[in-house]
Amino acid sequence: MKNSGMGVQYRNPDRETIVVTKSDDWYVAKDEDSGIASQGKTKSEALMNLAEALELAECPVPDEDDVEEASTAPWL
Repeated sequence: MKNSGMGVQYRNPDRETIVVTKSDDWYVAKDEDSGIASQGKTKSEALMNLAEALELAECPVPDEDDVEEASTAPWL
């Protein structure tokens, strides 16, 4: 795996640091505060994927006590 070590940093309006690097054919975007990272074939795609990952990380996961009925999925 070849890492170009771009180290490009972007600051969003909340002053959080996003670092974008390129490794082989992929751009990797990482939010330094949360440690969440994502990738894409372009810088833009990596940043959009990171935004989606950060949004999903903010979604609360229900506790087992919050589940109202058992799943009928055969793999559970």
